[in-house]
Amino acid sequence: MGAADKMKNAAQSAKGNVKDDVGRATGDREMQAEGKADKAAGSLKQAGENLKDAVKK
Repeated sequence: MGAADKMKNAAQSAKGNVKDDVGRATGDREMQAEGKADKAAGSLKQAGENLKDAVKK
């Protein structure tokens, strides 16, 4: 299940990148903020997955 979680987290970060870029291009600060939040959440979850992997070793 760890690999699936990692893929979800990477997808969330990628979605955040897209929202951030679109928000910046269109001047939509709300979308840009949502993108930054999605990127941060995905990165934080990914860090948690990496920590779990490190503890298992």
